[in-house]
Amino acid sequence: MTTRATSPQIRLIAAEHGEPKVISNGVLGMLLFVLTEIMLFAGMISVFNIVRASAAVWPPPGQPRLPVEETAINTLALFASGLCVYLAQRRFAVSRPSARTPLALAIVLASIFVVFQGYEWVSMIAQGLTLTSSALGSFFYLIVGMHALHVVAALAMMIQTWRRHARGWLHPSQLATTAVFWYFVVGAWPIIYWRVYL
Repeated sequence: MTTRATSPQIRLIAAEHGEPKVISNGVLGMLLFVLTEIMLFAGMISVFNIVRASAAVWPPPGQPRLPVEETAINTLALFASGLCVYLAQRRFAVSRPSARTPLALAIVLASIFVVFQGYEWVSMIAQGLTLTSSALGSFFYLIVGMHALHVVAALAMMIQTWRRHARGWLHPSQLATTAVFWYFVVGAWPIIYWRVYL
């Protein structure tokens, strides 16, 4: 294989490690972790679907409706952050300094998502939806809360990635590892929104 035929990402890895790699250890490890997390969320959502289907009335009487419209708007911020991470990867492969802005924008949009989800939780608790108020409350806080935990962890990874980039220490495989986790967080949300909110 000639150097011309090699993709920019593989050339960068080859230049820094002395040998081309198709996938880095970090990315492979993150992919394995994401597969286990997919099974975790699939299990939670499956149980939620069974409980919901067996209920005579859903949502349970006396429980507030979930904020479908507001959460849909907040979902756009999450999708936009995923797009920004994708752009950061593309720019990093061509010109490393140009990746800083889309990565920073992804962090801002992800933070907006987290803040508005927190506001939603406070609002739902004020309306009487708690972890122990009903099956809806239990599953809502379990599933959405588990996703929120993943968002916060992925956001911390993005901040660390941005800091490494700002110092000139970021390796392409580190950015790719962070991106895999963030794509999982973004990709899982539409399914959660569809099954839990709608």
